[in-house]
Amino acid sequence: MSRVGYQASVTMGQLQKKLDLIGHNMANANTSGYKSRQADFSSLLFQQIDNLNSPANAQGRLTPDGIRIGSGAALGHTNTNLQVGNVQTTGRALDVALLDESQWFQVNVTEGGATETRFTRSGAFYLSPINDTHVMLTNQDGQPLVGENGPIVLADGFDSIEITSTGQIQVTRNGQRQVEDQLSIVSITNPRLLEASGDNNFRLPDNAGINPAAIVQNLNPGEVQLKSGALESSNVDLANQMTELMTTQRAYQMNARSISMNDQMMGLVNQLR
Repeated sequence: MSRVGYQASVTMGQLQKKLDLIGHNMANANTSGYKSRQADFSSLLFQQIDNLNSPANAQGRLTPDGIRIGSGAALGHTNTNLQVGNVQTTGRALDVALLDESQWFQVNVTEGGATETRFTRSGAFYLSPINDTHVMLTNQDGQPLVGENGPIVLADGFDSIEITSTGQIQVTRNGQRQVEDQLSIVSITNPRLLEASGDNNFRLPDNAGINPAAIVQNLNPGEVQLKSGALESSNVDLANQMTELMTTQRAYQMNARSISMNDQMMGLVNQLR
């Protein structure tokens, strides 16, 4: 394959990653607490070819003589838009929405036998039975929510339950309301350091020279900004994603067409006698 074909094929592979990212955003447009992501591209290495014996306008020229031949484009990095989504009232007792973009819920995720604390903005919680007498507060994937003393486990048999605007878990038993636990909500001073870990969760990256104690700060109940009976919706802008989708598809088609045209030109050259 010629240099033109390599450039186009490399760029097409990277554009496919962007199409996958756009599709992921659009598929999660109705996922509570989801944060949209954007792909940024950067140019790969290029080669400077000096093919001019007497360059034109040599005097005062600012750019190098000859031509530059690049190697295509690559997905440089992925940015996460952490802007707070619209808050929608649901009226459900175990739905809560965080109003400050720096505040996060904590969940315990077990993978490969190891448990790690991760962060999420999704406030759709559920009660999962762990035995005949106790239930645990989890997210929609069954991952335990972190409270003041670890996973939030409640004795079953209560009449009602609600989460207050300060994150307290209030339970009514025999007409008596009492606070049985407190959501452990943290403030992350630089949320852009977080990396997506799946299931709408985020984590601090490994081996990045980050001191978690300097980034993640536990909040007192008076510092928490919650809205009970509501959920933060996804901040995906579908109109913008559709525009990005069409633009990326056109770029993909252009690179595919350049490979086709290059093959045709090489075929014509090979037929010359």
